[in-house]
Amino acid sequence: MERERKITEAPGVGKKAAGDLLSLGVRTLSDMIRFRPRAYDDRREERRFRDASIEDASISCRITIMGHSEFSSKAGRTLKVTAMDDDGTRVEILCFNRYFLKQQLRLGSSWYIYGKAIKNRSVYQISSFEIKRTKEESGIGRILPIYPLTGSLTEKLMRNAQIYSLSALSPIEDELPLEMYERLSLMHHDMAYNAIHFPSTMEEAKAALATLAFTELLLMELEVLRRKPQRKETGESKLSLIEQKFLGKLPFTLTDDQVNASAEIRKDIDSPTPMNRLLQGDVGSGKTLVAWLTALHAIAKGKQVAFMAPTELLARQHADGAAALLSPFGVRIAFITGSVKGESRKLLLRSLREGTTDLVIGTHALFSEDVVFKNLGYVIIDEQHRFGVQQREALKKKGDRADILSMTATPIPRSLALTLFADYSVSVLRSMPKGRIPVKTYLVSEEKRDSMYESVGVEFKRLHQAYFVYPRIDDEGDSDLRDVTTMFEFLKEKYHGVPSALIHSKLPDDEKMAILRDFKAKKLMYLVATSVVEVGIDIPDATCMIIEHAERFGLAALHQLRGRVGRSTLPSYCFLVYSGNLTDEAKARLKVMKETNDGFKIAEKDLEIRGPGEITGDRQSGFLHLHFASLTSDLDLVEKARKEAERIVEDDRGLLKAENAVLREALARKVLQDK
Repeated sequence: MERERKITEAPGVGKKAAGDLLSLGVRTLSDMIRFRPRAYDDRREERRFRDASIEDASISCRITIMGHSEFSSKAGRTLKVTAMDDDGTRVEILCFNRYFLKQQLRLGSSWYIYGKAIKNRSVYQISSFEIKRTKEESGIGRILPIYPLTGSLTEKLMRNAQIYSLSALSPIEDELPLEMYERLSLMHHDMAYNAIHFPSTMEEAKAALATLAFTELLLMELEVLRRKPQRKETGESKLSLIEQKFLGKLPFTLTDDQVNASAEIRKDIDSPTPMNRLLQGDVGSGKTLVAWLTALHAIAKGKQVAFMAPTELLARQHADGAAALLSPFGVRIAFITGSVKGESRKLLLRSLREGTTDLVIGTHALFSEDVVFKNLGYVIIDEQHRFGVQQREALKKKGDRADILSMTATPIPRSLALTLFADYSVSVLRSMPKGRIPVKTYLVSEEKRDSMYESVGVEFKRLHQAYFVYPRIDDEGDSDLRDVTTMFEFLKEKYHGVPSALIHSKLPDDEKMAILRDFKAKKLMYLVATSVVEVGIDIPDATCMIIEHAERFGLAALHQLRGRVGRSTLPSYCFLVYSGNLTDEAKARLKVMKETNDGFKIAEKDLEIRGPGEITGDRQSGFLHLHFASLTSDLDLVEKARKEAERIVEDDRGLLKAENAVLREALARKVLQDK
């Protein structure tokens, strides 16, 4: 396929149109054929005016001009053309702002008309229409593509440019091995490109799109897998003595997913190739426990471990948890943030340099130049999406070929995660610890608010705890949203005598930590909070999560907040309180939250509602140039393409076999197109 023929070759594409096409990403003829229609206008069925049984019915038929007249309208003098279709039905064509048609629509001439008609009393009328001299020009009897337009561009120009481009580049080369077309029931590419633009049936358009989308995804997956460094395989990695002791002291058993993920990470740590692994898991699936267990494996091999969290509050909580779990086994733990200064900091830095600290937990302060390790071998990054690539690389460079484990509680369908995080291996925790009961979620309107408060009061009588979450800290500014400061006073009256605390981002971290410790010790029965409690808080006796103005939160935030309850064997509840008129998107989010607790299903629905967005982040550049495929709606094709790419790379990583030459050439062309 020729790739660099300019779009200005196409008839009707002058300087102005070429500039408008360039703004749509179309510079060459090959860009044009990859410019996907946004919809189709199905004109296959000829419909005469008598078929217009409903208002605004589509008409597509031949008419004969019978007469001209005029009438006054807001547009001024307006032409009315009387015509008759082949059934003998009388028609009035109202030509608003199109008086020039009088010269063209001569008496007795035949035309083909397409548009929306209405029946006004006994007369059929049409004012929004296309009228052409021949059936071919009108598109009647065919399916026509509808393209996104801008500036001077028209559908006629786009279709003509498309026809020219398809003809000029014919025959369009195949981009897949021959056997794959038959095995996967795909169209050959010359047929697919023609069918995506000018299909004979809607089924043909769908099949063409499936072929072109799969091809894009396969080439992308091949690029991802071939870019990924090959790891040197090691034998089975055994648990060290300290790991065995740690597991023996746990009051529960690990889930199968935790066991498998830990084994994958241990194997990577033992490999001579540095690890770069993403550990993703739903809220409460036990990612942090996997992190501590594998940290013990690295420590047993004489390596230092750094654990980085995005906020000081979260880092402090992890430090407390690590101290409780790991200190009894002789692990020397340190905590460092920007607030650690003076003599304490000097002593801490010296212990890191001399290797007398095994595990350091901190925030971005770990990037500081004065933080030097004796033998940093394992870096664990919590909530990895909150750190940039450069920050992660800066911490990695503090060790010699350090292994990296990035953790995220934002579930991503596995194939999509493997694609978006091209240079990562991926481990997934889907199962929950045994005994967990799914949280029951209720949608609460303003009218049901009192009933909700009563239900929460019952939980307090059972000595269970609760969170009340609001989107604002105070009532400053012009807004009718409830805020934590006002509602804290209200709730103190509502639950008189029940100990509580107010917590939000403006409080000092020491004060926030003190509140959370009191909450965990059950000195407090409920917290009135902003979304500061979204991650990292594990209170087993908390059974109620109340989220006010839930329609204002995204699905990921709602799921994270709900994940603060249901962390024990106690029945737990989430109340999503909404107010006012909900948008369709807000209704969809709340419906998803009510119907499922599965974070991976929620992630898929989130993709459908708002697209990849934050998930892809800075990874959208490079290989994610998609014209036909969608990472939102084509997850099944992503999976299919991933499996095919894995099979091909395992058999022929360099694509050197004769049958894979077409893929090698397609990838080379793709690199040029994406530049």
